[in-house]
Amino acid sequence: MILETIIIIIYSTALILIFMYALAQLNLLFNYLSAQKKEDTSPKFDLTNPNEVPFVTIQLPVYNELYVMERLLENISKIDYPKNKLEIQVLDDSTDESFQATEKHIQLLQQTGLDIQHVVREDRKNFKAGALKEGLKVAKGEFIAIFDADFLPKKDWLQRTIPFFKDKEVGVVQTRWGHINRDYSVLTKIQAFALDAHFSLEQVGRNSKGHFINFNGTAGIWRKECIIDAGNWEGDTLTEDLDLSYRAQLKNWKFKYLEDIETPAELPVVISAARSQQFRWNKGGAENFRKMLWKVLKNQNISAKTKVHGLLHLLNSTMFLNVLIVGILSIPMLYIKNEHEQLSIYFYVMSFFVISTLIFFICYWFMFKKTYGSSLKSFVQYIGMFITFFSIAMGFSLHNSIAVIEGHLGKRSDFIRTPKFNINSLKDSWKDNKYLKKNISLNVIFEGLLMLYFAFGMYSAFVVGDQGGDFGLFPFHLMLFLGFGYVFFKSLTSKA
Repeated sequence: MILETIIIIIYSTALILIFMYALAQLNLLFNYLSAQKKEDTSPKFDLTNPNEVPFVTIQLPVYNELYVMERLLENISKIDYPKNKLEIQVLDDSTDESFQATEKHIQLLQQTGLDIQHVVREDRKNFKAGALKEGLKVAKGEFIAIFDADFLPKKDWLQRTIPFFKDKEVGVVQTRWGHINRDYSVLTKIQAFALDAHFSLEQVGRNSKGHFINFNGTAGIWRKECIIDAGNWEGDTLTEDLDLSYRAQLKNWKFKYLEDIETPAELPVVISAARSQQFRWNKGGAENFRKMLWKVLKNQNISAKTKVHGLLHLLNSTMFLNVLIVGILSIPMLYIKNEHEQLSIYFYVMSFFVISTLIFFICYWFMFKKTYGSSLKSFVQYIGMFITFFSIAMGFSLHNSIAVIEGHLGKRSDFIRTPKFNINSLKDSWKDNKYLKKNISLNVIFEGLLMLYFAFGMYSAFVVGDQGGDFGLFPFHLMLFLGFGYVFFKSLTSKA
């Protein structure tokens, strides 16, 4: 009975933590809906007045981006902003043939009168954070716009974002990510589905009530003074953007989130690329929780509610670990429930998962219908998308949990960039991309074993107890089986 008690306690704790996170998401939904009714009265620069046009530096941190560099440079060169107030820095850490091609392209753009510089350093110390910090040393701009290699801001991007810095307390303006290849595959659809929720529900929900949000590493602008005041870029976590965001907000800098300004970008089209991105984001989130926990709790200038939302924000990635625990222990719990009928409390514990799922379903629906409308057809499509997303997200839970555990334990690892593909339509192929890994991760084998484990869970539904089975967890185990199966087989075919 001791083992059963331990299983029940761990299982129940994980379910309650997921439930708390769901309640926080529900609160963010209320904040989001409330924010839609408010008119933005922020003071703004008048860019038609030359005296109010500030100097801007655009930083493009790149590393071996052979397939997208030409597209990036051509797009950035068309940004509509006074040339005498604009500088572009290509922070190039590349070690392959893309370096020479980039250098030639920059020289051609310089001949057009564009102030664009090829900034190169001797080593990749601190990776992206190090490159941004190095560029900042010589940046001429009062404001620093940052774009990753796969982002394609529209011509009027600076015209629409820079004005909000008239408020001298604003340290960052962040825009919403768009997705140029949203409909390329199931994988890109679920990534877009999840990111849309983050960039609407979470960013607006937090920002509208003054809670901490994060600069998303790209498609945003920093006030140079804010970066310096917050301690500059640091490379001791894999998510340097989240780290600097919290240090800045702990020093009372305001962040301005602009949901209405979309900055298109490319989603990873191969699961190996998505895995590397997910690993970096989730490990970095855990690393920042370790780094920021006491700084947030001890800060006297922020409210208790902001602290709670901040800690849950930093624990976002840890939810994958809770989901994995719940999934693995749900099969032993199925047997415990049917062998110990006196444990009726089990039914109450189970309700936490059902309620949490319902909350997520409601929250994500509000985000989905902003893009696809609220018709019956859209709702039916949404149900299918939500189930697909939920299943595959759970299929990633082992991979992401390993990242989270490493982050919480302080295990250091290199910044692994996400391969870019220049994929815009179904006609484009990724299979010749030189940056794809060729080896199969050991984690993939365990994901295959978990697929079989949850197949056993579905079988168990038919044989437990003496009342003809118990099918309460069957849908859950089916989703886990499909999710791990998808991740396992896709990882094999794309060489994770």
